[in-house]
Amino acid sequence: MANNPAPGASSSSSKLQQQLLTCSLCFLLMVNLSHKIVQSAEAAPDKDGWTASRGNSSTKSSELCSSSSSSIDTATFLPPPYSNITMACTPLWNNFVLRYHKGEDNVMTFVLSVVYTSGWVGMGFSKNGLMVGSSAVVGWVTKKGTPMVKQYYLQGSKQSQVVADAGELDLNHIPPAAVLHPPHIYLAFQAKFDRPLLKQPIILAFGTKYPGHHHYRLSHHDDKTTILFDFSAGPESAVVIDAGEMKRNHGVLATLGWGVLLPAGAIVARYLREKDPLWFYLHSIIQFLGFLLGLAAVVLGQKLYMETNNAQLLPHRGIGIFILTLAILQILAFFLRPNKESKIRRYWNWYHAWIGRAALFFAAVNVVLGIHMGHAGTAWKVMYALILTTILVTVITLEALQRLRWRPEKNTDDINNHHPHASNLQMNSNAIM
Repeated sequence: MANNPAPGASSSSSKLQQQLLTCSLCFLLMVNLSHKIVQSAEAAPDKDGWTASRGNSSTKSSELCSSSSSSIDTATFLPPPYSNITMACTPLWNNFVLRYHKGEDNVMTFVLSVVYTSGWVGMGFSKNGLMVGSSAVVGWVTKKGTPMVKQYYLQGSKQSQVVADAGELDLNHIPPAAVLHPPHIYLAFQAKFDRPLLKQPIILAFGTKYPGHHHYRLSHHDDKTTILFDFSAGPESAVVIDAGEMKRNHGVLATLGWGVLLPAGAIVARYLREKDPLWFYLHSIIQFLGFLLGLAAVVLGQKLYMETNNAQLLPHRGIGIFILTLAILQILAFFLRPNKESKIRRYWNWYHAWIGRAALFFAAVNVVLGIHMGHAGTAWKVMYALILTTILVTVITLEALQRLRWRPEKNTDDINNHHPHASNLQMNSNAIM
């Protein structure tokens, strides 16, 4: 005679199958979402409306580089040899337009133009996409109309660490030139490189204040960006990627996802347990949104790393992938959590709590590391310091209130446990009185 399975075992098995199916669907959804985020990141337009893809495909690009449209013939006002070289032309960022020519022996000729009113404009070459350690050619026209061109070496992020008449660019062949042809300024220079330029991080910056008279110290830039330019392709297919914009988007997504939403979800889970089941739904929604933003940040960061190939970012990248792994484990654990009556629920609670705490700790460390390695500036440091301070003050306050609320309950339980007839004696005493 066959043994029929117990009803409880059957329902438990059915629920487990449903959880596994839900978990599988969730995993497929995350994979599909990652793929879509990668596609959108590759085709995302920058803030000026250009797509970070192929050179002169847009109408705006063709208008800025077309001599027939702009009626600008650089040969009429640029000095030789810049006036008699046929150059490729590609818009880069804002009103910055780059003309370049690849000569023999890895000699490159550049003409950078931009709308100009005052101050300085610069074009830097970086080995890893960062400003620190890069060399830049900066040009301006003084108030008296004197053109000036200087090479600067960026030793650090401070203004005093931007050194004039220094740098690693070989500019000794042809004198550089700065020409004001209203409303544009043209910065022309020729440099010899050790090897052919392929995918090269280029730093573009400008400042509306003139450099100082003492050591030609540059004023702080009004704006800057990093462009990854592919010189190995022709002008019609040169890849232009705004790495600076991508880096900012990566930082915003990581800070909001890992640094704000995940701690907020953890706070809800610990201090709003009395609001059942509201705390559970809030915790789940906040954490899942934080995971999505964090996932987008990792995808953008991975793309940025692959484009710049910056070995200095390996620790930041490794910690980011580790945080993503912990977050995925938390998502999977959510769909595989056992019943409250289950014997293993206790161990699941420990696992879920400590994996979450580890993810929060490494997330905070990596946000700080990213701000430092990306030279994000004082504003980012102050912003995240305020976020961390707010989180810590909130946790300390709520923890203190919770412990104060637990203490009277514990004292009452202790009295009742040690004096089981205390309540009866009190009632009798009141009755006599």
